[in-house]
Amino acid sequence: QVQLVESGGGLVQPGGSLTLSCAVSGTIFRVNPMGWYRQAPGKQRELVALISGGGLTTYADSVKGRFTISRDNAKNTLYLQMNSLKTEDTAVYYCTLRSVYWGQGTQVTVSS
Repeated sequence: QVQLVESGGGLVQPGGSLTLSCAVSGTIFRVNPMGWYRQAPGKQRELVALISGGGLTTYADSVKGRFTISRDNAKNTLYLQMNSLKTEDTAVYYCTLRSVYWGQGTQVTVSS
């Protein structure tokens, strides 16, 4: 049974930083493409960043230069380092494996 569990969300002031983690179990993590998506209130879920099994990355234009996706295959964990956070980054953030399996989400709120 594949399970994805996110952690690391919270409340942060504009300009601050957070690191999200996604622990994966029940599958061979290292060969699978992974991603982060987010959904703000009243909006559709949108792509934030993707990372292939080989480490190639893709970012949404809105987060390029501020967010970094990475993976630790030894720990079966996906990360999202978020810097220079803006109020518009407020959303529930979800990790996904192959866009088939999804975590439960973690809330990120950027507010002063």
